[in-house]
Amino acid sequence: MLVIKAAHKPVKKSTRPKIGLAVAGGGPIGGIFEIGAARALDDAIDGLDMNALDVYVGISSGAYIAASLANRLTSTELCRIFVSNDSDQFTFKAEDFVRPAIWEYLRRISGVPRLLMTGLAEFAKHPFDLRVTDSLIKLGSLLPLGLFDNEAIERFLRKAFTAHGRSNDFRELDRKLVIVAVELDSGQAIRFGTPGYDDVPISRAIEASSALPGLYPPVLINGKYHVDGALRHTVHASVAMDAGADLVLAINPLVPIDTTTANAIGKGSPSSLIEGGLPVVLSQMFRTLLQSRMQASIPKYERKYTGSDLLLIEPDNDDTDMFFTNVFSFANRRNLAEHAYQSTLNDLRTHRKTLGPLLQRHGLSLRDSVLNDPERTLLGGLDLKPARRSQATSQLHRALDDLDRALEQNRPARKRSKAANRNSSSEPASTSSAHS
Repeated sequence: MLVIKAAHKPVKKSTRPKIGLAVAGGGPIGGIFEIGAARALDDAIDGLDMNALDVYVGISSGAYIAASLANRLTSTELCRIFVSNDSDQFTFKAEDFVRPAIWEYLRRISGVPRLLMTGLAEFAKHPFDLRVTDSLIKLGSLLPLGLFDNEAIERFLRKAFTAHGRSNDFRELDRKLVIVAVELDSGQAIRFGTPGYDDVPISRAIEASSALPGLYPPVLINGKYHVDGALRHTVHASVAMDAGADLVLAINPLVPIDTTTANAIGKGSPSSLIEGGLPVVLSQMFRTLLQSRMQASIPKYERKYTGSDLLLIEPDNDDTDMFFTNVFSFANRRNLAEHAYQSTLNDLRTHRKTLGPLLQRHGLSLRDSVLNDPERTLLGGLDLKPARRSQATSQLHRALDDLDRALEQNRPARKRSKAANRNSSSEPASTSSAHS
């Protein structure tokens, strides 16, 4: 599903329009969907360079996608790492994301004797004033803050962002990157990558932004605990607009499923989500909250950012593939990424007439050769597997890519300069001819 918010007052600029990317969270499922959608945008929009946007904003799993693109990991390479598992740079291991938080369990268990002693002392003082609710609240302090260990995720990210000429430092990136987390004790959104918060390693900021309560423990940064950035807003597209983006491409991978619609069109879905138990019910609730906040944000964008265009990519509400998928299966990852790729291309194809003029304002256009190709697939569109690169050759390739981008950006300017020179040289001749 593609949601288009066209600017009420498009601003005509003499300089190149600024383009931003805002990627929401969604765990492993959301991350795979976002990779497929990003690859589709890369393929289908002419003039769009996903590694050379002006501002990148990410939350949770979307923070890794945004940070990777800002760090010049191409959408092709992201597919190789997470979908086809044939990257020449590093290997993704799904088990790194679901390692039990052993130290958190031990820390909580160590508090049992102290809690028992405190409880016995209170019972001795007030034997007839025992409240079950008070006891349950105190027992709650023994529950782990997260089931899984996010330190393993941070180590994976640190390795990814310090190899092959990339950087784990916000200040060293060529593009603006903002990763949003929430400070636990104040409830305030923290924009890592902005002044005052740009000294935090990118990998650590992503770890904090991904710390969904209950799944991963809060992350301590500069003496304060941080949790998932989605607790404040779903996409944080306003961060990109505040940075001056004239066009924001937003991806929100989690929407609630409509089982009635899904069953009506023949998609396999239970008659009621209650059959899936508590995890499925909680998933539906979380997705509903995320989408409702996204829908509430769009009118605010229209009022506050009248000169900015927004394209929001989401799954359809009958998308059973996005709701009932286990991405820890290799085959499921490939299928889901392909599904996201195809559904995004279909959205662009469906809204082609509306998108054409909107994209043209930003120097972009749709590639009909891609949209009109019924045989095109995500993995089929990838280049042949590159030869394994060393650190030195990776840096050389990055330098050559920079040179290509610089030449491409200067080419229109040189054409305008030559045209101006031709006009100026022809003016005296025409004047003298008129006088004669």
